[in-house]
Amino acid sequence: MSKSKPRFACIVFACIIGTASLICVCVLLLMRRRSCCEEDDGVFTHASVAADSQTCSDIGRDVLLEGGSAVDAAISALLCTSLINPQSMGLGGGSIFTIMDKNGDVMVINSREMAPKDLTANLLDKCPTKFTFNPPGPEWIGVPGELRGYAVAHLKFGKLPWTRLFQPTIKLAREGFPFPKYLGKLFRYKPVKTLVQNTSLCQLFCHKNKTILGPGDTLRYPKLADTLETIAREGADAFYNGKIAQDLIQDVKAAGGLLSLEDLSSFGVIVNKALSVPLGDLTMHFPPPPFGGPLLSFILNVMQGFGLSPLSVKGEERKLTLHRYIETLKFANGQKNIRDQQKTHHLMDSGFADHIRSMISSSRTYPASYYNVTPSTDRFGTTHVSVLANDGSAVSVTSTINHLFGSSIYSPKTGIILNNELSDFCGRANSISAGAQPPSSMSPVIIHSKNREKVLVIGGSGGSQIITSMATAIMNKLWFGMNLKDAIKDKVVVVNSDNSVFLEKGFDESMKAAIRYFQHNITNDTLSFHHVNGIMKEDGCITAFSDERKNGKASGY
Repeated sequence: MSKSKPRFACIVFACIIGTASLICVCVLLLMRRRSCCEEDDGVFTHASVAADSQTCSDIGRDVLLEGGSAVDAAISALLCTSLINPQSMGLGGGSIFTIMDKNGDVMVINSREMAPKDLTANLLDKCPTKFTFNPPGPEWIGVPGELRGYAVAHLKFGKLPWTRLFQPTIKLAREGFPFPKYLGKLFRYKPVKTLVQNTSLCQLFCHKNKTILGPGDTLRYPKLADTLETIAREGADAFYNGKIAQDLIQDVKAAGGLLSLEDLSSFGVIVNKALSVPLGDLTMHFPPPPFGGPLLSFILNVMQGFGLSPLSVKGEERKLTLHRYIETLKFANGQKNIRDQQKTHHLMDSGFADHIRSMISSSRTYPASYYNVTPSTDRFGTTHVSVLANDGSAVSVTSTINHLFGSSIYSPKTGIILNNELSDFCGRANSISAGAQPPSSMSPVIIHSKNREKVLVIGGSGGSQIITSMATAIMNKLWFGMNLKDAIKDKVVVVNSDNSVFLEKGFDESMKAAIRYFQHNITNDTLSFHHVNGIMKEDGCITAFSDERKNGKASGY
């Protein structure tokens, strides 16, 4: 008995020493993790929001800090963005949410605009043949679904009161804020300046003498502040059935539009499961058609089959990789104009990707007919918000009014700018029926590993440039070994609808020479409207980056 006591004491002592050692190791690992996560701007330990501006990212972050959900943060950031980047989105448009809950289940909430019951006869005969800063007209306005999407998303996933989500934006709209830098940059383009000064938009963005606002001015939205206050107090129904609806329809009809009160009251949000495809040892989730996720999936699957790695963008191999990517984009163009948007399952089939990959030559390009390409009008616009919350839930949401400033029709009674979304049917459909949603390049995606220790929440804006810019950023991050910031900042190559190659200003000169060597047709177009906002969680750290092309900045804690 006397011998057992020392032995027991030794065991207890050893346990204490072992436990203390384990605690020390855990503390050191935690300190190392925090040190790693805090060593650079845009790196966080708990949660993050990546919107088009720091103001809106901060508003979303504050919602998370108050215990709000990822959806709460996304809605707050979007409402803010409607003021900071009104050329991109707003209550007069529509959105698409890809939402992952804390258990890893992924849902899509689709509130993209729909065709009204009354349509101009032979509307598609009036489609523009090339991109223009001057939108087609009021007959192209679709039924706005933006707020219905917010309401459904908040009902299913919201934690904070609905009214709380509106308060920061109402304050900004009422009190005003310095004229946004990116908006000022757009206004320096003569076509944009002319568009604003010659439309009802001038009521918002011009001085009383019709000169356009710019740096040093204060931007206010008094009518929109009134509208937002009513919606915050009464809910989304105030927009679709109340006095706001009546005022909006009166303004639209006065401008020559065909929307009706019935169109607003009958608008319905579509909720379904996300489409999911394997991406190596990861899984990618995205909305089903009429959105661009299947096409993005197709591009990534074709490229992945080339065995991509960091070596793929080194030395001479970099030139071949770029050539193969351009060829893949040409084949993707050949799939954009599938008349029945539901017949896109082949785009997610690995066998189809293998077949297309086998058609890509390592030494040449081909005539347009080889890729089954039908030219269509390119489109620009849109905004994106990525959110990753502390509980592991995430939101990837893209919102739009289509072209810059949508239809350029401003509703003076409500402060809302209307979309011109029906023009997205141009070149993509033979007819339009009431309630139909136009196809879109919008592709809010969430990519994660099996146990979600690695998560990428990413999406883009820029109309037809969305898919290309997203594919570039995803390949850069997942396969080429770049950090998220460099992956998004990387210069982008875009293949236009006529198969000509557009290179972002500042593109590497040696790579330009390589593209010409493969006989691709490079255009002189230097306008760039693509922007990608993303959040990456890996190795216990969260990295967030909002595209600097739009003066964006992410936020988090």
